Amino acid sequence: MLFRQLEYFVAVARERHFARAAESCYVSQPALSAAIAKLERELNVTLINRGHNYQGLTPEGERLVVWAKRILAEQEAFKAEVAAVQSGITGILRLGTDPTASTTLALPVAAFCSAHPLAKVQVRSRLSTKELHRQLRDFELDVAIAHFDPGDQEGLQVVPLYQERYMLLVPDGQITSQTGSVTWADAAQLPLALLTPDMRIRQIVDKVFADQGFEVTPQVETDSIAALYAHVGGGEWASIVPHTWLRAMPVVGRARALPLVAPAAGAQVSVAIHAGTPARSRPAPSSAPRPPSTSTRSSTSRGPRRQRPGCADPRRPRPHTYASRTAARSRPPWAVRGSAGTTTMWSGTATAASRSRQ
Repeated sequence: MLFRQLEYFVAVARERHFARAAESCYVSQPALSAAIAKLERELNVTLINRGHNYQGLTPEGERLVVWAKRILAEQEAFKAEVAAVQSGITGILRLGTDPTASTTLALPVAAFCSAHPLAKVQVRSRLSTKELHRQLRDFELDVAIAHFDPGDQEGLQVVPLYQERYMLLVPDGQITSQTGSVTWADAAQLPLALLTPDMRIRQIVDKVFADQGFEVTPQVETDSIAALYAHVGGGEWASIVPHTWLRAMPVVGRARALPLVAPAAGAQVSVAIHAGTPARSRPAPSSAPRPPSTSTRSSTSRGPRRQRPGCADPRRPRPHTYASRTAARSRPPWAVRGSAGTTTMWSGTATAASRSRQ
């Protein structure tokens, strides 16, 4: 069995089309089909339902494609260790977050970049809750900072960062408060601009209102933090935002922020990585946690074509991702160690940085 065969198999499962999979792997379709057929003979199992076109994976193929991804991740992890020993941590950390947590990223990102000055961070912040979790589980993200309910944590290693509290952004004169706070019942009577229902904060806000016996229908829905602030600044709408937004984007002009009480609701924001392969856990090292390694990508690139995810261009060096390094570990995020030192998510630095915002 060759790694290249597994790459072709994963590419077909991802693209759901033989020709597109072959193009993404920079090989001809007959070569890709022959490699997969050879893999099936070696394993003595049919992986792909074939007809005139791709017809999906067999039940065996559905199970084995998960293992194929993990094996390829382990291969990349090995190369990442070698690169880290030779040149230190370099490359790109793919960080996903939902809009509400995006305003707290500067502190952990700054700590990470200070520890690894040759590394870069790529932030994807306009992801729905469902898409964020999918990309993390499919190794399209290396790490995520977001809200993770207990039901969301299957297949992930999750470390709590901070507790989010909620504030009412309201134009001056729209509501009078003698106590410097406002109840959720009073907020339910206001014209509201909120994030879209696929965002976790919106789901949390709707649940708090529902628990108080209110069904709120906002007049304005948006997936943009800036749009919420703009609507509040226009003087017609109020909005509900996490308290962490106020430090990153202070309220100015005709708006003010009031704590929401009765109840004093909140939500946990956590950092998560892929739980990895079912390899046996090992004891955590006693050293203090440090920020993680990232993908190690070569700065050289040959050829005019752009590489699709999943298959390597044989004309250029293979990339190594932080996900590949951590995907094979089943230990807690603070316990993953590689030859270049502790290679985990920033459970230490992120937690300390986040606490300073509360």
